[in-house]
This record gives sequence, C-alpha cells and structure tokens, in this order.
Amino acid sequence: MILSSWAARALFPSLASLAPKNSLMYPELMLDEKDFQRKADAAFEDLKKRLLVLGDEHGFDVEGESGKLEVIFEEPEEAKFVISPNTPVREIWISALSTSFKLGWNDGKQAFVHEKSGEDLHAVMNRVVSQQLGTQVKL
Repeated sequence: MILSSWAARALFPSLASLAPKNSLMYPELMLDEKDFQRKADAAFEDLKKRLLVLGDEHGFDVEGESGKLEVIFEEPEEAKFVISPNTPVREIWISALSTSFKLGWNDGKQAFVHEKSGEDLHAVMNRVVSQQLGTQVKL
C-alpha cells in the first residue's frame, strides 16, 4: 500500500527522517517529470555550450543530442565521459574517471548537485575534465 505523504507523516512521524529522498511516501521531495525535464534540458544545453568552447581550447570532442552528452578525449589518454539524465529518479548521472556521479536537483542552489560532495554540475565537470587533462580548467 502506498500512503500519501500526509498520512505517512501522521501515522509514522519517526520514520520521516529515514525515508529515502525519492521515496514514494514523500512525492513532494521529487520534481515532477516535466519540471525535471525542463531543468535537465536547460542544464544540458548550458553544459554542452561550455564544453564545446573548452573542447576547442583543449582538444577534446563533445557529442550528443536530446539529453545525453559524451565528452571524448584522445589525449593525454583515450577516455569517454557520459552525462545523461535518469528521469525515473530525477537525477543527472555522470560516468567519468571510472566513477559514477549522481546529481539531484537542489532548490537552494537552483542547480543539480552531487549530494556527497556538494558540488554542482559545473564543479563536478571542472574537476573530472581537469583530472583527465592534467591541467586546471573552468567551464
């Protein structure tokens, strides 16, 4: 049985702090699909423009359309980073440097943020691209 968030809090107030961020019991914590898609599309469009400029400066390629970006490096060693939305959980996922980064929407920062590090999408990408290139870059 799925409880409304009001009923769940009324019946089990001590469990509210234990519920996962994207729990079905607390749907107001999750963006609706259309709102997520708008925010993700805007973030991807901005990120793609910034990465294209950076790629021209540092010799890597950026490919992708409709919600998925690939950043392709040939130097100093071959690598591919993939940035994609995961709509069911309302997150942007980044696969880079043999690591997966999951970023959720943060209303306070008005950005997608990596919960563990507190970094927004640009900061995570600055860090992983800088590590890959061996030189500090800024989107």
